[in-house]
Amino acid sequence: MDYKFAKVNKESFITTIEVNNAPANALSSACIAELRTLFKELASDEETRVIILTGAGRFFVAGADIKEFVSALGDEEKGLAMAEAGQALCNEIEALNKPVIAAINGPALGGGLELAMGCHFRIASEGAILGLPELQLGLIPTFGGTQRLSKITNTATALHLILSSKQLNAQEAVQIGLIQLVVPQEELLQNARAIALALVEGKSMTSVTSAVECIMQGFNENMNEGLERERRKFAELFLTEDAKEGIQAFIEKRKPNFTHR
Repeated sequence: MDYKFAKVNKESFITTIEVNNAPANALSSACIAELRTLFKELASDEETRVIILTGAGRFFVAGADIKEFVSALGDEEKGLAMAEAGQALCNEIEALNKPVIAAINGPALGGGLELAMGCHFRIASEGAILGLPELQLGLIPTFGGTQRLSKITNTATALHLILSSKQLNAQEAVQIGLIQLVVPQEELLQNARAIALALVEGKSMTSVTSAVECIMQGFNENMNEGLERERRKFAELFLTEDAKEGIQAFIEKRKPNFTHR
């Protein structure tokens, strides 16, 4: 399928998505809708085991399309629809059972940082800038930023960054746990691919998807709910061919030959 706002590359079992909405890869309503469709397709694509999300050109995603905000002034329903669409995209990425890595190649501001926070891993180039500047527009982050930032860091840090509209460089973002790794610009995608391979190579996708589900769903649940899901998923895996193969391979001291079933 051809996409207007994204470049898609599939190599082996890694699918790379480049948000491509020049000049700054802004998340317009049409771009958000297309990305939601794309991620839904990849969720059921057996050839895709890991997804890398990055930006085309100098930007990761500079934020929402501010020009669309003008039409929502004085219209609460339009504002609500914008918020619901952006939250849905980030929620759907977070809920995906395949690992999603944000490779932040440039400015990730507002909705762009919220998009990255919906991903499971975040690495950035040395020149990346991250921040939630919405209060400077008389607004607040609304694609999940007020919730995810406090969970990824802590309440005080989220309050400081959002209320001050402070923009962080990549090293500062690592120090507060917002991103996991900083690399030179020219090595960003290479490192993202290496991480992607490490996450799934030699492993059964039945266990990978179960682990991702337990961790990410547990992120928004209490301990008892998370433990109940963990028990259930663990027991279900004993019915899979891959569990039989993995255990037998361990006993026989050989590499398993997983069929992802």
